[in-house]
Order: sequence, then C-alpha cells, then structure tokens
Amino acid sequence: MRLLWLEVRDFRNHRETRLEMPPGVVAAVGPNAQGKTNLLEAAYYLFTLGSPRVGSDEPLVRRGASSAFIRGEVDTAGGRVLVEVEVRATGANRVQVNRSGVRRKRDLRGRVRAAMFIPEDLAIVQGEPGERRRFLDDAFTSLWPAEATARRSYEKALRQRNRLLKEHEGTAPPDLEAWDGEVARHGAAVTDARGRAVDRIGSRAGDEFETVAGERLRVAYRPSVDPGPNLEERFRQALSARRADELLRRTTLAGPHRDELDLAVGEMTARRFASHGESWAGALCLRLGLAGALRAEMEEPPVLMLDDPFSGLDPVRRRRLGEALEGRGQVLVAVPDETQVPGGAEVWEVEGGRVRPR
Repeated sequence: MRLLWLEVRDFRNHRETRLEMPPGVVAAVGPNAQGKTNLLEAAYYLFTLGSPRVGSDEPLVRRGASSAFIRGEVDTAGGRVLVEVEVRATGANRVQVNRSGVRRKRDLRGRVRAAMFIPEDLAIVQGEPGERRRFLDDAFTSLWPAEATARRSYEKALRQRNRLLKEHEGTAPPDLEAWDGEVARHGAAVTDARGRAVDRIGSRAGDEFETVAGERLRVAYRPSVDPGPNLEERFRQALSARRADELLRRTTLAGPHRDELDLAVGEMTARRFASHGESWAGALCLRLGLAGALRAEMEEPPVLMLDDPFSGLDPVRRRRLGEALEGRGQVLVAVPDETQVPGGAEVWEVEGGRVRPR
C-alpha cells in the first residue's frame, strides 16, 4: 500500500502543501513547531478520519479558516483509492472516496490502512491502565474496522447500567438484569476482539523489541473476564457475583473497562521498572507490531508513520531502528535534524508549514 500524492490546505500551520509521495522511507526534517508532525497527522487523518493527537477536529483547522482540506490517492492491492476530506471547525465533516460520499469511518478504514507512532504513545507503557485499553481498542478497530461498533455499544450500555446503579443507592434497580444482558453481550464482543488483536500483535511487538533493544518484550492481555467458550454467559456470572459490591459502590465492577495489558521486559514489569529508553522502545514496538499485524491481515504493508521515533533511544538503538525500517513499504518519518535521518531516506525540509523536497 502506498500514498501516491497528498494535498493539505488550512490544516494546522499548513496553508497549502502538495507533495508527490515516493516509495520507501521519507524523512521530514526541521526544528520543532515547523509542521513536520502536522504533515504526518494530516496523512494519517486521510487514512483513518481521526487524529492520534486530539479528540476533536477544531484544533486541526488553521486559525482564520472555517475548514481544512486533505486530499490524496492510495495505491492498494485492490486498486487506487482517492480520498477527499473536508475537516470542519464546527459541524459534520465531508468525506468522499472515489468521488462518492462516505458516512462511516469503517467504510474507508476497510480499504486503506496506516499505523502511526507519536511520542505521546509513551503513556501506553508508563501511564494508567486506560491508556493501554485505548491502545487495545485502537488495535482491534484498525485490524477489523467493522468491529468498532462493539466498543461503542458496550460504552453506551455501561453508561446506562452505571446510571441505574447511581440512581438506586443500596438497592437493585428493577431493570438491572436487562442491562446485565446488554453489558455482557457487547462486553464479550470487545473482550474477544481485544484478545484476538493481542494474539496478532504481541509476538510481533516482541520480535521488534528484540531487534531494537536486544531484549524480549512480553505482551499479555489480562481481561476482567477471561475469554473463551460461553464468554457472554460467564460475563453475566461475573456481574452477578459482584452484585453486592456494585450496589455498595454504585458502579459496574466487571467488564472491558477494567481490563489491563501486561508489558514486561525480562522478569520486570515495564511500567514500574523499565528505563525511559526501554519504555520508549516498548511503545514504539507495539505500534510496529500493529503494523506487522495489519500487513498480515491485508497481505500488503500499511503506510507507516513515525513521529520523532529516535529521540527516546540511545545511539545503538537508533541505528538498529533505522536499519529495521527497510523493507516495510512506505514509511514517513518526522525527525528534528539531519543526524536522525535513516540511511537511504528521501528528505523533505519543513519550515513554517512549508515543505521542500530535496
């Protein structure tokens, strides 16, 4: 899979940028706050209709403009896909794929795929469990876009069940069992999808970490309710077993919102004992593992985007990572200076939202 060309207008600090996208590794080079990350973010938005950096679209629109525009064409094994997006500061965005309107993200994400690392991914390793749950959800919705509905349905059912528990302090709401069924049904779907995603990503992330860091990263999914046969029924049993505590604490105590992703280097839990460099490499290699899983799922490599991937690594690990980027298809890398440009990469100089290929 390859992005052939990219047009960006009024996106963050890019007033107007048009680029022909070469195959292989491309490095966007420039000091901080010049627009390197914004360029990768725009490309990622074209593939996913979402930003990995912010939860709303308003910050993406350049100050003084009412909309940002991103256009590009992706060459895939199934043919070329033209994607055109109007990102509005307020109101619904407009998306077209091959000149036809698209209303659901999954209709695009099933045809074009990308994986992106950003420095904020360090929180997957060092942050709270919610950060790792977000990674799990991003992983399975990247691999199987149609399954994003399971997560949304679970979150809706969970909110309703928690509302009932808060409204009936100390007593069981009369319709709680009905919401047990909804939480169990959608929770089982999320648990199953997360488990399958970790099965596909975990060993690949471990291999990537071994290449970059020389050690083994172990990745294990620890769900609130163990996956397996009759998962939905075991979900109901878990809710029933915690009923007294739930009525006392007025919140749901079993389900995907209490899952964890265990990460360890050697015998040490990564969150508590890993060095900064190991944590950085771990977060990076989880994204590389996802890219590898996407490649296996699609039978072609996704477009890989890496924002400042070398800054948290020592010189040896930087060299290993640079060498490991070869043969991954199209890779877009943002780096602050020439010393971090991977060998053989084409170079773009970025300054003040303007991009100049060498």
